[in-house]
Amino acid sequence: MKTIQILAVILLTATLSFAQTKWTFDKSHSNIGFSVTHLIITEVDGSFKNFDGTIESAGDEFSGAKVEFSAETSSIYTGNEKRDNHLKSDDFFNAEKFSNMTFKSKTFTKTGDNKYKMVGDLTIRDITKEVTLDVKYNGTVKDPWGNTKAGFKITGEINRFDYDLKWNALMEAGGAVVGKDVSLDINVQLQKQL
Repeated sequence: MKTIQILAVILLTATLSFAQTKWTFDKSHSNIGFSVTHLIITEVDGSFKNFDGTIESAGDEFSGAKVEFSAETSSIYTGNEKRDNHLKSDDFFNAEKFSNMTFKSKTFTKTGDNKYKMVGDLTIRDITKEVTLDVKYNGTVKDPWGNTKAGFKITGEINRFDYDLKWNALMEAGGAVVGKDVSLDINVQLQKQL
């Protein structure tokens, strides 16, 4: 009988240690941002206003976490209505046909103090490519209302031509009006679900 009780305790401990913690994006304190070169000499910044995401982790430890998020392509915002409408057109996102871009992680690996590498599938215009992103963990705190929050900064770079974001006007002096490489700059505040 004692052996059975010991085994039960071991199984319970193992189950608790592998229990998954779910986190959701606190969208009012998060930002899915990007930047791309314009005329070679400057960068234009933008973001997506409508997005959502979840993370599942083993307790409060994020190594091996599973990350998913999506953004509505029609919610793209660069501060210029004409440019935003062009980005929503078939030259870029074709937001009417491809309403969402999505990301689903494959690995989330700790590489140093508060640093991780996240590898996953990014899908834009129904084209899926594997990307590697750098993740900085900014810590976990309790907010004044007793909610547990965790903060991350995610950066990386993608080639927009890989996703058929194809518009490519050239300048007379050479070089593209809009660069092919898009820098991702994502700040995420997560809220732990009870």
